[in-house]
Amino acid sequence: MLEQGYWRNRDMRKHVRIIDGQLAPTLVLTNATYLNMYTKVWLHANIWIYNERIVYVGEEMPENDIGTTYVDCKGLFLVPGYIEPHAHPYQLYNPEQLARHAAIFGTTTLINDSLMWHFLMEEKKAFSFIEACQKLPISMYWWARYDSQTILQDEDKVFHTESVLKWINHPAVVQGGELTAWPALLDGDDHLLYWIQETKRHRKPIEGHFPGASEKTLTKLKLLGVNADHESITGKDVLKRLELGYQVGLRYSSIRPDLPQLLEEMLDLGLKTFDELTMTTDGSTPSFYEDGLMNKLIDIAIQKGVPIEEAYRMASYNAAKHFHLEEQIGSIAPGRIAHINFLNEKDNPHPTSVLAKGEWIKRNGKVCHYPSQIEWSAFGIKRLHLSWDLEENDLQYSTPIGLKLINDVITKPYPIEIDVTPEQLPIDTFDAFLTLMDKNGKWHVNTTLHGFTRRLGGLASSYSMTGDLVYIGKNKQDMMIAGQRLKEIGGGIIIVHEGHILLEIPLTLGGIMTTENMRTLIQKQKKLTAYLKEFGYLFDDPIYTILFLSSTHLPYIRITQQGIVDVMKRDVLFPATMR
Repeated sequence: MLEQGYWRNRDMRKHVRIIDGQLAPTLVLTNATYLNMYTKVWLHANIWIYNERIVYVGEEMPENDIGTTYVDCKGLFLVPGYIEPHAHPYQLYNPEQLARHAAIFGTTTLINDSLMWHFLMEEKKAFSFIEACQKLPISMYWWARYDSQTILQDEDKVFHTESVLKWINHPAVVQGGELTAWPALLDGDDHLLYWIQETKRHRKPIEGHFPGASEKTLTKLKLLGVNADHESITGKDVLKRLELGYQVGLRYSSIRPDLPQLLEEMLDLGLKTFDELTMTTDGSTPSFYEDGLMNKLIDIAIQKGVPIEEAYRMASYNAAKHFHLEEQIGSIAPGRIAHINFLNEKDNPHPTSVLAKGEWIKRNGKVCHYPSQIEWSAFGIKRLHLSWDLEENDLQYSTPIGLKLINDVITKPYPIEIDVTPEQLPIDTFDAFLTLMDKNGKWHVNTTLHGFTRRLGGLASSYSMTGDLVYIGKNKQDMMIAGQRLKEIGGGIIIVHEGHILLEIPLTLGGIMTTENMRTLIQKQKKLTAYLKEFGYLFDDPIYTILFLSSTHLPYIRITQQGIVDVMKRDVLFPATMR
């Protein structure tokens, strides 16, 4: 069996004995037409599997087949399980829940952001957790984070050299990043540079986060060791990054569904090579995943004219090679993990059957059940316990500058011109009260948010970048009712209007993630979005709006643990208030 991503010596000897006929494979796929990722050609073969590993691909049949199961693949087309190279596995769903859902649609490997574990778990338990994830049928790998994407009151206690190096050294960690603190790197932060160099010394790539970066900036960051970026906004951005030697991720997410446009522009510009391209859904919110993950992106690529073989490589082998995992995943070849998708047609990437680590996740269109394997309480993840109550004094507003939503996630400063002292704000404006409250009840930051609602009484959310609490609304009493209900259920998102609770999404895993099944979660998220749009929300993804209110990797003004911050100047304009 796999241990820390590798097979033990005795297992490998056993695999060789299968070729010699001394042992039998557990599963043989006969009459298979599969896509060879190295020649980019569809070939015919019999595929032998022993437990979770492919041991043979070729014309031969095993000499020893005692106990072997045979599956005839005539008429089917086999491709390697898809790889999501940039997952944020905590967008209301939890990592196991996302992995199970993704695998049903053929995405059998997730390369995951570890950011939330820095806030929710002790370091030792975080490593125990990612090791427990190795036992899932889906392959789970992780990033080593360098920064928090916000401004913390104790940043140095969360991200420091000893901790970062432990993450870099872990065998389940396959990259550094995503590097959102790159302005600090360019300004001379040698801690960041040291962490990057240590990551590269372990032969692990560095992923950047460089939206709108100029050629000069991209060149500097390349010189400082960054390997990849997924923030291209145009086809020209993609080509420029490729020309500079970057590995480029093409994004199709709930807030940036850029993939169709990027592909059209790239192909119009004459791009004919795809080896350094991958695709990502970039941690989309639940409803975006209703019909799967990478299967949808491959479909778009094929429809836009990308050669079929290249489209599949972009969602499998290219990512595996980038992370130096090509000997384990990303192809159907001897020695690889048995992640295999079974398709009815070459140009139809939505599998009818899925094997993950040699186990059937879906067979002939029917989803196979396997029990949950992550015991969250063992890692200190439980219901949110708030030892304090939201009080009227916490909802006093006097700051002259508020946050104005320009789109789902970008906020600009604006002068507050209405009277914010009443219990209720007028419904003929888009201004709403906004409070960020310490989850331990020690401080709060108060201002207004423009563009989120015209009428909604109150919303309370424990889902945020750091797990602190967000309150938004027109009516202070409704906000307090929402806050009290959030406390009662142990974390979640609550919306209240005129004293009535309209919807609640329980997030009983640290106040960030749910234990509900993905289908239920998707329907609740759809209902939440519908309610908010009915009350005047102007954009498409309120979940990301709430999450990114404190995210300082985006312009222009943010509400953080330290206070209201000018992102470009890194200045605290109005500090947090102690209770």
